[in-house]
Amino acid sequence: MRICFILEYYHPHMGGVEYLFKNLIEGLSKRGFEVSVLTRRLKGTPRQETIEGVKILRIRTFNRYLFTFLSLPMAIIMGRGCNLIHTTTFNGAFPAWVASRIWGVPIVITIHEVWLNKWRTLTDMNWGSAAIHSFLERLIYLLRFDFYIAVSHSTENQLIEAGIEKKRLKAVYNGFEHEFFSPERYDGNIVRERHGLGDAFVCFSWGRPGVSKGHEYLVKAIPLIVKAIPHARFLLMLSGRDSYKKRYRYLTGLIQRLGLNEKVLLIDPVPRQELGHYLKSADCIVIPSLAEGFGYTVLEACRMGRPVVASNTTSIPEVIGGKYVLVEPKSPEAIVKGVEMVYHGKYTISDMKVFAWEKAISEYANIYEKLSSTVQ
Repeated sequence: MRICFILEYYHPHMGGVEYLFKNLIEGLSKRGFEVSVLTRRLKGTPRQETIEGVKILRIRTFNRYLFTFLSLPMAIIMGRGCNLIHTTTFNGAFPAWVASRIWGVPIVITIHEVWLNKWRTLTDMNWGSAAIHSFLERLIYLLRFDFYIAVSHSTENQLIEAGIEKKRLKAVYNGFEHEFFSPERYDGNIVRERHGLGDAFVCFSWGRPGVSKGHEYLVKAIPLIVKAIPHARFLLMLSGRDSYKKRYRYLTGLIQRLGLNEKVLLIDPVPRQELGHYLKSADCIVIPSLAEGFGYTVLEACRMGRPVVASNTTSIPEVIGGKYVLVEPKSPEAIVKGVEMVYHGKYTISDMKVFAWEKAISEYANIYEKLSSTVQ
């Protein structure tokens, strides 16, 4: 079976979405699927290359939004002769849909999060930009895709509320490299010695500084946590600073205004293979997200065996396991209470949840084959 993926971002650009598609696409290639990818060309990447049997074609665009239009001719060319086209939100969806309609082949779209009417509260966009993004997202849902895959039941339910028919929709959990984050591979003392943390009660949080990640609520909680736990120290690792300059300045300014410079260490992002050292160094990991489509950060933290304080919202309750406390989102007071519960050993303990890549790839492959056979 020949499958064409049309995605605005692909490896080496890395985030939760790209992590999913890299593993899915290379897994399909290993199973004998003929797979090609049309994506944006990032600085330092070749226009064409083949990785793990996957043919990748990249087109240069000034920004991600222009990919919607500039990729259209090549999407039509690459879609010819394919058995199926697969895309995701946001800027690859329209050219993928056009190519599928021209050639009469089925199209699948993976939805990670539904942000309809939430763009103003989950980003730092002004009213006008938020309204435009919500409108464009609505347009994607108005297009008829042959099948929708949600990465969690939370996202599945949101899509149903948005008007997607349940018969054309299925929740398929992403896979996760459980062995990569096995605690035996990492040493938290490396981080404690590097940053002079000694016997401090260490709280760690990380991720991009976008509004939806909720880091401001953690920062606002720190003065109250320090009152209850004077020897607490906080490691905050923020990535994507260049893409979130305004938010990064806001968070760093908030730390200064609250007089937390001696309690909060701002850490530069580290390679993924080093993240485990930071996770293992923590006595408490805080994930104050306002929304998560799947929640890789939650799984990474839980797998390390450290107690986690996480927002009780969207997909987080579906994937969390091990030692944890779920708290109300957008509430510094709730975070304070959660961290204090962890400090006193009063957290929920449950079995870890396993999300195998082989299972995820098999579910995608089954969907492709059913759609392909229906069209034939």
